Amino acid sequence: MADPSSYRPKPGQIPDSPGVYKFRDEHGRVIYVGKAKSLRQRLANYFQDLAGLHPRTRTMVTTAASVEWTVVSTEVEALQLEYTWIKEFDPRFNVKYRDDKSYPYLAVTLDEEFPRVQVMRGAKKKGVRYFGPYGQAWAIRETVDLMLRVFPVRTCSAGVFKRSAQIGRPCLLGYIGKCSAPCVGRISPEEHRELAEEFCDFMAGRTGAYLRRLERRMQEAAEEMEYERAARLRDDIGALRRAMEKSAVVLADATDADLVAVAEDELEAAVQIFHVRGGRVRGQRGWVTDKVEAVTTAGLVEHALQQLYGEEQGDAVPKEVLVPALPEPVEPIAQWLSQRRGSQVSLRIPQRGDKKDLMATVGRNAQQALALHKTKRASDLTTRSRALEEIAQALGLDTVPLRIECFDISHLQGDDVVASMVVFEDGLARKSEYRRFQIKGFAGQDDVRSMHEVIGRRFKRYLQEKQKSGEWTQEPPEGTPAEADGVPDAADGRLTDDDGRPKRFAYPPQLVVVDGGAPQVAAARRAMDELGIDDVAVCGLAKRLEEVWLPDEEDPVVLPRSSEGLYLLQRVRDEAHRFAITYQRSKRTKRLKASPLDAVAGLGETRRQALLKHFGSLKKLRAATIDEICQVPGVGRKTAETVAAALAAAAPSAPAVNTATGEIIEDDEAPPAALSAERGQDR
Repeated sequence: MADPSSYRPKPGQIPDSPGVYKFRDEHGRVIYVGKAKSLRQRLANYFQDLAGLHPRTRTMVTTAASVEWTVVSTEVEALQLEYTWIKEFDPRFNVKYRDDKSYPYLAVTLDEEFPRVQVMRGAKKKGVRYFGPYGQAWAIRETVDLMLRVFPVRTCSAGVFKRSAQIGRPCLLGYIGKCSAPCVGRISPEEHRELAEEFCDFMAGRTGAYLRRLERRMQEAAEEMEYERAARLRDDIGALRRAMEKSAVVLADATDADLVAVAEDELEAAVQIFHVRGGRVRGQRGWVTDKVEAVTTAGLVEHALQQLYGEEQGDAVPKEVLVPALPEPVEPIAQWLSQRRGSQVSLRIPQRGDKKDLMATVGRNAQQALALHKTKRASDLTTRSRALEEIAQALGLDTVPLRIECFDISHLQGDDVVASMVVFEDGLARKSEYRRFQIKGFAGQDDVRSMHEVIGRRFKRYLQEKQKSGEWTQEPPEGTPAEADGVPDAADGRLTDDDGRPKRFAYPPQLVVVDGGAPQVAAARRAMDELGIDDVAVCGLAKRLEEVWLPDEEDPVVLPRSSEGLYLLQRVRDEAHRFAITYQRSKRTKRLKASPLDAVAGLGETRRQALLKHFGSLKKLRAATIDEICQVPGVGRKTAETVAAALAAAAPSAPAVNTATGEIIEDDEAPPAALSAERGQDR
């Protein structure tokens, strides 16, 4: 525990101006980011008598080892910089909202030649128009199914679209009138795009004008005695009205607004958002957070607005944002929202009428979300704390292991040997710090040697980063490489360079868990002893009886089956196993998909793709003559002869069969011998 007076800035050093500040721990890791109208006044609050601080604030300042700040011109700039740093450093003492689900959106891919309507989740892509989010994917499909009668936009995948174009016959939706079948030329690209844009206009709330236009066309058709066309238009109008009825009007005057409600207790808070467009509820979403810092309802609202609109621009930010409490001060956040929208945004608390009633509904949803979250065992703060305390007590640790790293080895009968490293902090997965390794020292089924290699490589990298940062005052142990060869998933580590960017592998764990028993634990301990690492605990979790093994102990530690500590160790081990299996299977899939064209000297990726696109498949390319191959742009006669010779040499005499599944392997796949073994050997 650090004494805040040991790193308190000297009087007069802190400027009396707006800015953003960062607290770092002894390893250089950013643990808290905040903003202030006056840096001098705000930071002075942290360096008062510890007894007068909020318990969470006291924990933060005693964990920190240094503080630094950046001066900006305005409070709006401070707000933007604070959001950027929280996204970059993910500080453990800041409020971090965890979305309680991955919400689906209705997306229209306007960046394609023939736009497609589909359900999308995850990060938004450029050139795609989004509507939602929706509570359930089936709600999107139900709405789309009603609207395809009027707007028969393409909904098929790229593969189905290409297949229909090749055979000259549309899919089922084209036959039943729910697709305009642009794949077979029934409609031009320009007409199809116009149809997609009309679909987007209708979904965006501009429904009245379009319905009136359809009604006018229906009347004209009836006057001209084209009764069949009038009947179709009548049915189209009915379908659109049914689609509109799926979301009832909740606010008059076609209001565009987002309503944000907060439910909280001393430890956690839940945020619910209703998206109202054109007076109708178009979507709903929610977040849950641990209150790791002393924060008021207004502070929670401010963090929620940053999370909600930090990546949004234009119409994605509504004209009106209704909240239960206004941030203090309110002007910077209101100005920031207006800048992101490009026009004035009203940020206020509803006082009366329909908006106040709807806010009460959103508040009830937030209360229900908080109650539901507390029933989830893995996400409960009290449960996680108890689990970490049980682990520390069972393993004889001096402190609870706030950071746990788990390693697992995966291979298929000795081929494609890989390893995984997963990280749990405060009992929660930290996926940005997961790592993957290829075992390079040898090939085989010796998990013990593999574990020794992986642990050694991980902590060699740790010592290397420590030496670069100046924390290591002596030469690292012999054998520490200049560059470690782990394969990172993200460049997110803990020690930082001079520019403030984080390094990899530089933040040590308090506990290393290996998937296995006494041999794997001994190998891990030996690897760390060889490097002089003596302040990191090691244990292993054996699958058969879920026993916990410690180094140099003849008997395992047996935790009760109902133990929260055992449950956490199982989650960590299972996540490491899943991550390793996923990586191993991806490597195997790449090996399976190896093509004979890959071995043709001088034939790059562009010309390989051109050959396959021209002929449609490797089988047709193998049957082609040299003159036919020469017709492909960029392929000369000499290259064509080389390709033909390579394909002839690689042609199988009989179909290859995957004995594990019984499926025939196509002639453009290379069946490895490992696949003839039982899939139970996949670990």
